Amino acid sequence: MAALDNTRDIETPEGIVLRLSVAGPVPRALAWALDLLLRGILYAVAASLFGMLFGASGMLGPFFIFLFLVEWFYPVVFEVLRDGQTPGKRSLGLRVLHDDGTPMRWSTSMIRNLLLVVDFLPFLYAFGLASMLLSRDLRRLGDLAAGTVVTHVSDSRPPLARIEARPVRPPVELSSEEQQLLLDFAARRGQISPERVRELAQTVAPLTGEQAEPEAALLGWAAWVAGSGKG
Repeated sequence: MAALDNTRDIETPEGIVLRLSVAGPVPRALAWALDLLLRGILYAVAASLFGMLFGASGMLGPFFIFLFLVEWFYPVVFEVLRDGQTPGKRSLGLRVLHDDGTPMRWSTSMIRNLLLVVDFLPFLYAFGLASMLLSRDLRRLGDLAAGTVVTHVSDSRPPLARIEARPVRPPVELSSEEQQLLLDFAARRGQISPERVRELAQTVAPLTGEQAEPEAALLGWAAWVAGSGKG
């Protein structure tokens, strides 16, 4: 049986291992309850508005259409457009991701949330809870079908430590993304095998030139980017 919380290790194409903290049933249930409360408030406001616009006898049709749209698309829109977080998940520090750590897509979010009906059976998400407790990654049936996982929000980048290298200005102008990649390389190289470090360093050999240790050149650039060479 799975623990109340768990971790999931993902190896990126660069050979870096990212550790995701998988959310257990308790914080997920609290996030669901908060989203349910928010939807309830939204339904009360909508019912009042439709009552004023269409009257008591004419409001039922528009209201039930509105209810249908919100129930099915509320989680999907937030998961895709708001970094995998509904308001309830954001308040509890949770996020939905694909099981390879990538952000949610429309198709997978639709699959995940359409299967909420099955997870709810036979009552109060009994199937979903049983699936989570039997799954190593605490995934309900919708997560298993869509290939998704709910994690605690955390910054996957390690804290920037002092880079023990002489700062060297890069030979070309680097974009902000390239600068961040340099910093990530410097911070994470202790988590990567020496062979993989050398392989990654060799990919920028055209910039580092025919140096015996291109890794040292990358570290020098990273030290410069970190600010050591800007003063």
